[in-house]
Amino acid sequence: MFKFSNKKNKPLSEKEIISSLKELNKEVGSLKEELKDIKKKSEDHFQKLGLVRFNPFSEIGGDQSFAIAILDKNNNGAVLTSHYSRDNNRVYAKPVKEGKSTYVLTKEEKIAIEKAKLSQD
Repeated sequence: MFKFSNKKNKPLSEKEIISSLKELNKEVGSLKEELKDIKKKSEDHFQKLGLVRFNPFSEIGGDQSFAIAILDKNNNGAVLTSHYSRDNNRVYAKPVKEGKSTYVLTKEEKIAIEKAKLSQD
């Protein structure tokens, strides 16, 4: 930050004011560039989430199974699915690119992805 020559931190001359404004302008420009860089980098971070709980097996009560989609700004990421039963628990992960997967998606996985896509719009 800029400082003026007197003790009360007030400008003494027009020259000091102009110099201080030029310095401020440089700092603002630098901050704008930093912010632009941070925004660009954040596009790759996971920022969208969609969760669906469901019951795939009629003999088990409650919605113990789930599908969760975790996506970045461009709808890239993964969908994780957990099928719970009395005897075991199976977990599946499928990659997601631009909101779609090369793997066959279940109804619940599709819903989780759609929820995620809508969560940050």
